[in-house]
Amino acid sequence: MDEEEVEVVGSPSEVLQPEVTVVVTGEPPEAAEEDLDYEEEEETSPEVIETLSLLDVLRVSAVMEDVIDQLSILGYIIPVQYERRQSLTQKASHEGASMITTTPKKSTSLITKEKSMMAENKQRGQDFTFKKPTKQTMMTLETLKKIQNDREEKGRKQIKTLQKQLLDVKRERQMQVQNGNEYIAHLRDQLQEMKAKTNLENLYMKRNAELQISQTQKKCNRAEELLLEEIEKLRMKTEEENRIHTEIEMFLKKQQQKLEEKLEFWMEKFDKDTEAKQNELNALKAAKASDLAHLQDLAKMIREYEQVIIEDRIEKEKTRKKLEQDDLELRSIVKLQAWWRGSVVRKEIGNFKMPKKDKDDSKDSKGKEKEKRRKK
Repeated sequence: MDEEEVEVVGSPSEVLQPEVTVVVTGEPPEAAEEDLDYEEEEETSPEVIETLSLLDVLRVSAVMEDVIDQLSILGYIIPVQYERRQSLTQKASHEGASMITTTPKKSTSLITKEKSMMAENKQRGQDFTFKKPTKQTMMTLETLKKIQNDREEKGRKQIKTLQKQLLDVKRERQMQVQNGNEYIAHLRDQLQEMKAKTNLENLYMKRNAELQISQTQKKCNRAEELLLEEIEKLRMKTEEENRIHTEIEMFLKKQQQKLEEKLEFWMEKFDKDTEAKQNELNALKAAKASDLAHLQDLAKMIREYEQVIIEDRIEKEKTRKKLEQDDLELRSIVKLQAWWRGSVVRKEIGNFKMPKKDKDDSKDSKGKEKEKRRKK
């Protein structure tokens, strides 16, 4: 530490309970070690950054930002001199700038963003330094030693963690480069194989095309020979058909002459037969006319007979119905007279009176009359 001030503060109550209180100003003991570590990182980082990709650079920058935030938190706990804090922020900004300069030209927008973030972190550290209160923190000597030891241990662990992360990033990058080289070699092998395969395919296609051309030429020659043979056959067939046609024509002319003679004969015969059949037809028409007149007379006679038969049937039907009606009326009259006589006798109307005999006989006779009536 650059400066250390120890003050003993006493009070009336401290006589009974003595207590030592110290006020520490300056930077912690591990500041020198941190400076050395940062210098070593500055020496080793260019070699690593030169082979890092954009993603790895972003990872490292994120780790550095986390370190800056942690250091700023430590600044709240342990006061740090303004000059020392400024030197640390300048180193961090210089390191961020060195990392940014090694990034590819294609990520200019990302680089400007990284610069702005580093400037904000620097300004934030300065603001924290200026805004810190000037009063000194009061704590006991034992507590201070314990806190310092804890902070040193924590700082060492963080430095080891960061170094391990950088080594992991470097190894990962080397593995990526190695994998990329292997992939490039694999692609080259594939390219050679594709070239050899393409050459073989071209040679095969060339030979195949030549073979197809030769086969097609042979087929064309064979087809031409076949067509010539077919033409010769057709010519011979045409000559044969012409000869047959002339013979058929002569035969048809002879047949036509014979048919004309037959036609003339049959025309004469047709005229004679037509005249004879016409005479027969006239005779048949005359016979038909006479038969038709006779049939008309017979039909007229049949209609007259039918009318007489119908009238006779109607008359017989009327007579039958009249007889049935008379018979029905007679039966009704007889029944009515019998009913009237029975009523007169039973009710003793007029001169008809029943003799006073046994009532049983009268009842039997009445019962018999009723049965007779029912039967009727």
